[in-house]
Formats: sequence, structure tokens, C-alpha cells
Amino acid sequence: MRRLRITAPAPAGGPRAPGSRAPLALAVPALIAVAFLLLPLVGILARTTWSELGTHLSSPGVLEALRLSLLVSFWALGLALLLGVPLAWLLARVDFPGKALVRSLVLLPMVLPPTVGGVALLLGFGRRGLLGPWLEDTFGIVLPFHTSGAVVAAAFVSMPFLVISLEGTLAGLRTSYEETAASLGASPVRVFCTVTLPLVAPGLAAGAALTWARALGEFGATITFAGNLPGTTQTLPLEVYLLLQDAPEAATSVSLLLLVIAMAVLICLRGRWTGATADRPARTLRPADDTALPAPPATGLAEPDTGSAAPGERWPLHAEITGFNQLTLDADPGTTIAVVGPNGAGKTTLLRALLGLTPRARAALRLGDTDVSALPPHRRGVAWVPQDGALFPHLTALTNTAYGLRAHGTPRAEARRTAQQWLDRLGVGPLAHRKPAQLSGGQAQRVALARALAARPRLLLLDEPLAALDQTTRAHVRHTLRAHLAAFGGVCLLVTHDPVEAVSLADRVLVLDDGRALQDAPPAEVTRHPRSPWVARMLGRNAWPGTADGDGLMLTEGGRLVLADRLPEGVRTLAIIAPEAVSVHLDKPAGSPRNVWPGTVREITSAGSRLRVLVTSDRAPDLVAEITPSAALELGLADGVSVWTSVKATEVSVVTL
Repeated sequence: MRRLRITAPAPAGGPRAPGSRAPLALAVPALIAVAFLLLPLVGILARTTWSELGTHLSSPGVLEALRLSLLVSFWALGLALLLGVPLAWLLARVDFPGKALVRSLVLLPMVLPPTVGGVALLLGFGRRGLLGPWLEDTFGIVLPFHTSGAVVAAAFVSMPFLVISLEGTLAGLRTSYEETAASLGASPVRVFCTVTLPLVAPGLAAGAALTWARALGEFGATITFAGNLPGTTQTLPLEVYLLLQDAPEAATSVSLLLLVIAMAVLICLRGRWTGATADRPARTLRPADDTALPAPPATGLAEPDTGSAAPGERWPLHAEITGFNQLTLDADPGTTIAVVGPNGAGKTTLLRALLGLTPRARAALRLGDTDVSALPPHRRGVAWVPQDGALFPHLTALTNTAYGLRAHGTPRAEARRTAQQWLDRLGVGPLAHRKPAQLSGGQAQRVALARALAARPRLLLLDEPLAALDQTTRAHVRHTLRAHLAAFGGVCLLVTHDPVEAVSLADRVLVLDDGRALQDAPPAEVTRHPRSPWVARMLGRNAWPGTADGDGLMLTEGGRLVLADRLPEGVRTLAIIAPEAVSVHLDKPAGSPRNVWPGTVREITSAGSRLRVLVTSDRAPDLVAEITPSAALELGLADGVSVWTSVKATEVSVVTL
């Protein structure tokens, strides 16, 4: 009889391999290291005269030093925030010559001996330093032996903690948030204040706390640069230094105070400085799908007035894209262009070029009578929905949707009213109060779509906007989107891998491959005569490129295909074979088929009421046949079964490339 084995849950600290233990050769030095760090702290606790702790900490000299320390540390923190936040952003987001040198200068105060830092400050800002005489003659400012000098010294040694912490947070922040905000009309300063800073708030808070704690405990640079003047520059660490000579017990008590403050800061950070994640239960639960929401209304509401582009305005598009992408786009107002192609074809690069966000390609862009090529992204009137939606996680669905309206100067109440209308149109109105973390993927994508539409841009860029939606919701949102695009005064570019979206939403289909346009035609034309193997396969057809050779094609992937009509020798073509035109046999067929190949069944999938059978062969490229389930049962088809496939020459369509 087998026993049921119950595995104990992994410790909260993280997964651990069963039976794993630290090797003794590593455990012993590690424990010694812990003792080495802990023993001095235990010494302070053991030597503190607890009965006189209150007396020591309430003495006039200590209180004055504590007041001065708090004053100096907070001013130093303010100076570090004023200078360090822009510096961290520069290091994280901008590539410039000498960047490594600047980062080394930021780190230098952390490894420089404090007294050397004080000497450097004297030679830079002292009365005989490089900048000191100018400060004194022009503004009457003398930093050495003044409280302001103590602030400068504390800021000099503590600001690196802020810059390093914030730079790491900024580097890990997805730039799609800021790019999306810019596309909605927000200026760089507005983006930084309303998107970047709120998103990096945890890293900023951690860096600020460490900066303040380091400034509070600064000693060497302060005493060298600002001196040790009671009430002026004598901070708490300097007071400890003096008390060690006259009252060691009091020095121990003050040291304990500084130790408690430092430990409190580290406990509050809870691992943010080291990159650890605090073990906190999730506060919200993301719905699994959109089924709990009402469907978007089938008939549109009155078109919301966003206050950006007037409803009657018309914005034709002319764009010449160079760089990785090489194409020219012209479109009349109200045109929707579906952009399709394989991965790496340049679809997203095209959108980013139109936004002015990528060095890979440049767009000479004209919207209406306005040339916006030289304008920054926030002034182009081009809104986009990226693949991930890029909803701002610190804002609700309503304030996310109203963001572009507010960036264009719409009053708050009007912006929220219009945003609510758009959320209602897309069927997520009841979720207006939720933040993105409380939305499912499909719900979040609908909110992102509402946000872009609400801004009423001149050019609308949608990067697979319906990919995260289930089939039922996708149909409803597609209907709403089609109704809006029909009255849209600008041009919409829609990147998609869904042929239904391309056919139902687009007036034209632009096929890209390796940054170049292979085809730009109405959906019906692209469906009948696709010029790209990828598009043909996206439409569910077999597509074989080849070169004309006599009465057939020499296929690029190997093998030969016989055609009904003869083509000029050497012409590059694309042969297209519908899956339903492929016959599957257990034995080699005899009779009229001129294209017959042996093969092996590799995959069988369902396609509505029929089955799609993938057959591989060493005499021809992979071939997909579409048959009925009864035919598959009669033939006994399964993975690995050997079969013969045949295609009549008259069933092959040829597109000249």
C-alpha cells in the first residue's frame, strides 16, 4: 500500500532545495562575519548606562547638537533631491560622452576618505578655493565654519545614495509609460512629474531615507570643511567625538541614539536598497476575464467632445519613412490602414518613427497642412496604444483615460466626464475606479484603447489593440472601434496579426517585410492575391515561393510544382494553394493530379467544422490540407501516418513578385 507523501511548504524566505545545507567551510566564516558586525553594536548596548540615558540625551549640548543635526540633514536631503534627481534621470535615460566618468564622480564620495572630502571641499568652496572667492565677492556667502558649510559637506557625502538608488529604479522602469504619456500630449516636464516620479516613488523614498541617514551621521567632511563650532556646525556625531574625551558614558548614550535612528531607517526600507522584495500579500485580485462586465453598447453614444481636435477637422496623412523602414505613405482622412507582416518586419518601428521615438527610422510626417516632422512627440497630435497598453499603474481607469484630455488643457470635470463616456462605450465603465492592477488583461487593453480615442488625435496608432481580448469581447470592441474610425477625421494605422481585424477594420492593408512595403492594397485584393508568403499563411493558405521553369516552378524550399499555364523563364513568383484544394490519400493516386508527393502527417488541428492536416515531405515544402472529420476517420489519420498528397495544376494560383 502506497502512503501519501505531504510536502511541507517552502520557507517564507524563498525556495530551498530538499536537504540542502550550507557547507561547513562557508557557514563558519559567515557566522564569524555576522559576529564581527554585531559585536560592536552589542558593545554599545552593553556599555550604555540605562539609568542615566535620559539625563545624557536631554543635556543642553546634546539637544543643541541634535537640533543642528536634524537641520543640517534635512537641508542636505533637500539639496540632494534638487540636484540628485535630475542627475539620476540623466544617467538612466540619456547616452552622452563621458557618462562613465560622471557615474564615477557620483560614486567617488562613497569611497573617498571623509577627511579627504573635507579638504576637497575647502579647496573648491573655501575662501581661498576655486569658487569660494567668487561666492563671497558676488553673494557674500562664506561656507567654511558656517551651518551652510555643514549642509554642503553632508550633501556631498550623502547624495550618491540617492542618485544610485534612483538611477537603478529609473533604469528598470519601462519607457513605454513615458512614451505613451508623450503621445497623449504631455510635455516632458508633465510626463516627469505625473508619470515618472510616481512610478519611481519607492526607489526615490529608499534613496532619500539613506541620504538623510548618511547626512545625519556625517563627521569627517564636516569637521574638516565646516569646523566644530557649538550651535553652528557641531552636529551630533561631532558632539559624540567631544564627549568621548570628557564623558564617555554620555558619548555611549548619544551613540545609541544614532544607532537606533540608523536601524529604524534600514528596517523601514525593508530590503529596497538591496533589491529584495518585501513579502506582502497581494491587496487586489485581478479578474480572470471580461465575462462579468456588460458588453459594450452596440450603438455608439454621442461622440464625446475632447476639446483637442475639433470634430469637423480633417487630417490627411503624408509620410516618407527612411532608415530601417523604407516606404511612403499617403492616406485620406478617415482611412484605416492595417499593417501586417512577420516578426521583425518593421511594424512597430514604423509606428515609433511616426511618433518620433526611434533612431532606427525617421519619418518626414505631414498631417493635413502641418509638417510635424521637427516637432517633439507630445506636439504631433499622434496617439498610440502599445502592445502592453502601458496604463499608468498609479492612476485609476478613469484618470488614465482622462490623462490626454488634461494634457491638452481640458478642465478636470469635463475631462473626467468625457473619459467616463469613452469607458462606457468600450464596456468598462463600471471599472472606472479601479487601478490597472485590479483589471484583467482584456479590461486593461480596453481602457488603453479608450484613453487613446478620448484624446482625439490627428493620427491614431494601434499596436495589436485587441490581442488581449476574448473572442466575444473582441467582436464588440471591434464594432465600437469600426464605428469610431468611420467618423474619425484623421488616419489610423493598425498593426495586427488577425486577418479578421485587417479585413473588417481596414480600408487598406500594408504588408511589410524587412522594413519595406511588399503590398499596399484593399483587403479584398490582398486576400485574393497576397504577395507575401507570411500573409498567405496568415490567411490560412499554403504559400510557396519559387522561380518559373518550363511548365512549372522550381520551389525555393526544394521540389517542383507543375502549373496549368506556362510562365516566362526565370520569373520569381509565389504559388498559393488553398488547403481545401489539397487531397490526402493512403496510396499514391492515379489519374489527373499532376502534383503528387509522399509525406507524413505531423499535426492535426481543428478549424471550425473541418480538420487541418499538416503533411511534411522531403520532396516538397510543408503542406496543409483541409478535410472533413469523417474523411480523417476513414483514412485513419494520426501523427506519424504515411500518406500521399495531391494538388491539381488548375488549383494553383500564381502571383508574380
